[in-house]
Amino acid sequence: MTLKSDTIRLTTAQAIIRWLSNQFIDVDGQEMRLCGGGFGIFGHGNVTCLGEALYTAQDALPLYRGQNEQSMGFAAAGYAKQWLRQRFMFCTASAGPGTSNLLTSAALAHANRLPMLLLCGDTYVTRLPDPVLQQMENYGDPTFGVNDAFKPVVRYWDRITHPAQIIQSLPNAIATMLDPADCGPAFLGLPQDVQGWTYDYPAVFFEKKTHRIRRQTPDADELADAVALLSSAKRPMIIAGGGVQYSRAVQELTDFAEAAQIPVVETIAGRANMRNDHALYIGPVGVTGSNSANAIAEKADVIVAVGTRLQDFTTGSWTAFAGDAKFVSINAARHDAAKHMSLPVVGDAKLSLSALAAAIGEYKAPDDWTGLAQEERRKWDAYVAENVTPGNRPNSYAQAIGTVNELCDTRDRVVAAAGGLPAEVTANWRTLDIGTVDVEFGFSCMGYEIAGAWGARIAQAEQEPDRDTITFCGDGSYMMLNSDIYSSVLSQKKLIVMLLDNGGFAVINKLQNNSGNESFNNLLSDCPTIPTAFGVDFVAHAASMGANAEKVANPAELAEAFKRAKASDKTYVIVMDVDPYEGWTTEGHTWWECGTPHISTSDRVTAAHDDWEQGRANQRKGV
Repeated sequence: MTLKSDTIRLTTAQAIIRWLSNQFIDVDGQEMRLCGGGFGIFGHGNVTCLGEALYTAQDALPLYRGQNEQSMGFAAAGYAKQWLRQRFMFCTASAGPGTSNLLTSAALAHANRLPMLLLCGDTYVTRLPDPVLQQMENYGDPTFGVNDAFKPVVRYWDRITHPAQIIQSLPNAIATMLDPADCGPAFLGLPQDVQGWTYDYPAVFFEKKTHRIRRQTPDADELADAVALLSSAKRPMIIAGGGVQYSRAVQELTDFAEAAQIPVVETIAGRANMRNDHALYIGPVGVTGSNSANAIAEKADVIVAVGTRLQDFTTGSWTAFAGDAKFVSINAARHDAAKHMSLPVVGDAKLSLSALAAAIGEYKAPDDWTGLAQEERRKWDAYVAENVTPGNRPNSYAQAIGTVNELCDTRDRVVAAAGGLPAEVTANWRTLDIGTVDVEFGFSCMGYEIAGAWGARIAQAEQEPDRDTITFCGDGSYMMLNSDIYSSVLSQKKLIVMLLDNGGFAVINKLQNNSGNESFNNLLSDCPTIPTAFGVDFVAHAASMGANAEKVANPAELAEAFKRAKASDKTYVIVMDVDPYEGWTTEGHTWWECGTPHISTSDRVTAAHDDWEQGRANQRKGV
């Protein structure tokens, strides 16, 4: 590095890392680095230049060694969720398959509106050595390569072809990741030659900068329209989405609901917006919801949706609500606020809820409506209490969830993803404290469970180091992506992994059977290409990666093992077999649109199709 008056000569890679090191954020009055560090796997596309830059900055930007690029991205997503999108991690991968392995995790971050910076190797700008190892050649467009595949799954994309370009590109990437309306992953393609090229950067570019996340005030006219509609409501309901937590608007949500005595239901991403014992909390809504929430959803006349994109699992593919129900959608993102003929209130949830509460005045929901919702909730509570109780059915997900729920600390974080566990956790977990549940169902990504929990634990260690991160994982997801058990042990970021083994992809087998099909290629026992199925020794496997591990026979043994896991100083894996057919949560589901064969040689498939289609009668059309 050489100095030249008011400029600093650096390589492109050095400049990127130096700039990142000097970006800070104000989090509730405390200043800290905006970027918490990164996850990296080095290859020839990033080790020589970006690796050299990261080596000199490891105190400011700690680099966690990944085992798989996809899982690095999941870990970065888990980290961002734990920090409520106020901080992010970067992921760096080599050119070629290293980078393309990040596509799925970029899509997960995009679907969930999560910040993540991808610093990925790219082919040479000069093209002098072309074609190079791992280059994907496009005969008609030599500028078009694997990294272009990220364009649909990131919010910001750039390929750096000259060192000076980062002066504009880096601030734009950060602005995107911190924008509540446009939050998502940012991608920078870094050609291997450009990474090492030098430039005389202006010194002012590297001065310390403290960021704040914008809060958009709602438009007065939109707010007035919302007040007018809500004032006329006889059966109002609030849907609380993940955006409530990202806006840090939980208190405002609670205050508004209490003042107006409006029942509150939660989306999957909005789980833990309210504690389970709150009188106005009626349960999770939708396909993986509760009878209580869905019972009032189908009767509500005005629905205030806060911080939710109203995806099909929330809306029951738009069959969960009365055909004449009116929606007010409060969302920082215009695209989400305007969905499904909603009356939009484009603005920050915290500011919008406060303004709505002030403007609504003395309005209160009718006592009989609120009472009806609370009675439905009492009935649901009784169902859940029975559902999670061991002894009256084979081992089940619900029993494992209930056992952990009884024994965990109120501030422990619970993680689940894809498969059957998101529905089971959403329905059966009784929230002990705000912001303690992460059910990844935005992109429904199997494999997030352990990797996302590792990222969450890294963030949790920065916030509440004496609490645990608990992840529920099925055997199918475990087999897809388990290597971050090793990562958690190496980095001393303890996880408690509840590994529930049902012998394959049991929830998809359930869908297969419910649609009239025979079990085929989902459970190991039903795969025609497997002559003799056998179970994996998950205890030995987890132990080989350095974790403590044991197998239990039933929920009573699980309870004792969980106590040992809590006392352990390193990652602990508890394995329990669960029944693939019995023990599912059978209540609380709305209709869900799923393509079924219109004709079939199987009478069962045809009958299931006809039965399925009957649910379409309640579907809102054209919205």
